[in-house]
Amino acid sequence: MAKPWGQVSPSVYETGRMVTLAPWLVGQEERVAYLLGEQRGDGSWGAPDGYGLVPTLSATEALLSAAARGDGDPGVLVPAARAGLEAVRPALQDPPELPDTPAIELIVPHLVSLVNDHGCAEPLPLPSGMDGHRLDMVRHLLESGGEPPQKLLHVLEVAGTAASRSGAVRPTAIGTIGASPAATAAWLDALAPPDSADSARRHLEAVARRYGGPVPVGLPITVFERGWVLSWLVRAGVPVEVPPEMTADLRAAIGPDGTPAGAGLPADADTTSVALYALSLLGMPVEPRPLATFDTGAHFCTWRNEDGFSVSVNAHVLDAYGQYARARPATAGAYAPVMTRVARWLAGRQESDGSWRDRWHASPYYATLSCVLALGEFGGPAYTEAVRAAREWVVSTQRDDGSWGRWAGMPEETAYAVQTLLLSGPEPDERCVAAAALGDAFLSRMGDFADYPPLWHDKDLYTPTAIVRAAVLAARHVAQRHAEGENRGRNRT
Repeated sequence: MAKPWGQVSPSVYETGRMVTLAPWLVGQEERVAYLLGEQRGDGSWGAPDGYGLVPTLSATEALLSAAARGDGDPGVLVPAARAGLEAVRPALQDPPELPDTPAIELIVPHLVSLVNDHGCAEPLPLPSGMDGHRLDMVRHLLESGGEPPQKLLHVLEVAGTAASRSGAVRPTAIGTIGASPAATAAWLDALAPPDSADSARRHLEAVARRYGGPVPVGLPITVFERGWVLSWLVRAGVPVEVPPEMTADLRAAIGPDGTPAGAGLPADADTTSVALYALSLLGMPVEPRPLATFDTGAHFCTWRNEDGFSVSVNAHVLDAYGQYARARPATAGAYAPVMTRVARWLAGRQESDGSWRDRWHASPYYATLSCVLALGEFGGPAYTEAVRAAREWVVSTQRDDGSWGRWAGMPEETAYAVQTLLLSGPEPDERCVAAAALGDAFLSRMGDFADYPPLWHDKDLYTPTAIVRAAVLAARHVAQRHAEGENRGRNRT
């Protein structure tokens, strides 16, 4: 409650856009320093496996803009930008499979065009199979006065000058456009400070001051964060005292078409499901009718007209229906058909190695936990083998130090793995118990680890810090409770 907008890590992509779009904003020097400090030794920014393309383009263009304006020492900025260009060119010419991050097909053409406008070296190409057609359509829509879909507001900055004070776009009550500092700055289109009474300016100043200059990729995430934190902790049995204001706000956020993660964003099935699930866990079940908005007949979309699908979203939908039916047994028959359909759909998307992958998180341990919890608790005996296969995959991918992780062993992914092994489904076997104990020992050694690497998908990877901390607390509680149960069992014998 002390930070009602939520806790989100700063973003290289979003900070780069602010350096270019809002040089007047408090903290410009700190934003430039942040970009320089985040640059990797090879000149790039961001994570491996294609995740570095968007932040590297954004940071490179931002440093070129800063150098042209004199916002820093050109003897530092220009070499850093050149290193970024050298790193990004091969990533564009022969890219790896690009991650399924939001609006990447709009962001990359926009950034490539901006970099090329600086007239540096040979123009950068677009990746094979990507062009500017959809970006042109977005700009034409705004230029013609058309109202953009709400989900597009989160990436309004890609519209360039067409975003400037667009009459079809209005800030929310807190001053944000699309819960995005970059989108808000693009709408302001002010190379000089806007009027101090401008709500969008005040919002950007509040965000920049809170982060000391750099900015996150999305804020606020109020409903998303509260729903997730409560879900992780209560599901794991962690004793919590929930402020009544928090549950009241969570309940009030759920409208007939669902709830958004925060102000400025469209309602989505993920946030709606997690909020509904948390309320049911806390003994305040709310009829899950809003989820019907997202039902495609085959699966549930994150939001209307989504390109692609998400297994984690559908797992959370199953959680929401299942927990409500448990709290209101008279409704179980009515919701059984949709639960059966979603469970079957989830099982059909399990990888051959037993894991799941998802479009909203870089780590397969997140998607796998989401599906194991939902199928193990609400899928029924038909999915016992799917849960066991997932656990086998988790055990087989544990690192020598007891951790788990896609790129390196990390507390967040280890927390997901520990919960996969112990929290839901059939009783874990000895190998699962032993692996979970090693994972818990790793988490114990990490202590009060705070520098969680960004793994959650948005325009750039980000960390919802409070949510990740709750996941780690939940995993430790589950592991320790299981160990205590094992000890009691041995003592009785």
